[in-house]
Amino acid sequence: MAEDRCVIHVDFDYFYAQCEEIRNPQFKNKPLCVCIYSNRGDDSGAVATANYVAREYGVRSGLSIYRARSLLEDTDSHFIPVDFEYVSDISERAMNIMEGYADVFEYVGRDEAYLDVTARTDGSLKIAAHLGQQLKVEIRKSLGMTCSVGISRNKLLSKMASNYKKPDGLTIIHPDKTQDFLNNISLKDIHGLGKKTLKRLESINVHTIPDAQKIDIFDVQKMFGRKAGTALYNSVRGADDSMVQKRSPNVQYSKMVTLSQDTSSFEELYPVLSTLCDTLHNVISERELQYRTVGVQFIHSDMSGRSRSKTVRKHTASLMVLKETATALLKEALHEKRTVRRLGVKVSELGEARGQQDIRNYF
Repeated sequence: MAEDRCVIHVDFDYFYAQCEEIRNPQFKNKPLCVCIYSNRGDDSGAVATANYVAREYGVRSGLSIYRARSLLEDTDSHFIPVDFEYVSDISERAMNIMEGYADVFEYVGRDEAYLDVTARTDGSLKIAAHLGQQLKVEIRKSLGMTCSVGISRNKLLSKMASNYKKPDGLTIIHPDKTQDFLNNISLKDIHGLGKKTLKRLESINVHTIPDAQKIDIFDVQKMFGRKAGTALYNSVRGADDSMVQKRSPNVQYSKMVTLSQDTSSFEELYPVLSTLCDTLHNVISERELQYRTVGVQFIHSDMSGRSRSKTVRKHTASLMVLKETATALLKEALHEKRTVRRLGVKVSELGEARGQQDIRNYF
């Protein structure tokens, strides 16, 4: 029943920038903007994420790089491009941790997910709160990152709760405290309400959540249409019956390790590569998945990263194909004779394993 559900929403704090602070600790306590550049000049593009130091100067996600630079002109600020491969690796590791805490796990994006924990908590929000705290501790211990957690009886309230005490927050909304919570946030904090909707509400002198709650449902539907109006009517009351839907970040799976010493020797790297392939194959086998693309990832001694990949003819779950393809990619990369600090293997273009498998799967 909906009244017994326990839903956790996890949202990582300033995700892209926090990833970079882990990789480059010198960025901590300085304004940092991780940007998406348009390749039309140094200041062309937008800020993807800014850390909280930069936010104190007014920098926000979506702000133009030019504007952000002007706001941070007199500071020791740093502007760097998004390293999607690196943040995807961090995200995958985080999602794997979170999935272990959930009865039903719903991947939303690189930095957020929903967890239905009703069964393992026996419907207790108090137990769910302890679970949320344990999750935060494990993520901090394993990844060195902070995240904010919201816990309630539904997805909507949990989503808004995770945003309530950022960064590194944990907020629980008990059913009898729902209205108190809604009274303490602004109308623009209601998840799903866009700028046009807010302007429309302002035009009829609706500026707060209590104001919006006074509007009759038929009047709301007349203004916004039956579907959108009903959604708005329910949202300002914290009502949401949507279920946490099983959705994993199945874009790719990868495993990466830091070597005991930097090397460019195939003889030293191959045993590590082989073990990574074994581990990765176990992961996709447990999830009954097949892959079509194999990639090998490298972090070099200078901390620069790169990867090589190859797409095979058809989907397969074969360990032999995985190792053969990864080994060939490793040999190609080592022609450049650059020392490797971290080595990884990934598979992507995933699909469910159905029907007859490649005979090599059994060897």
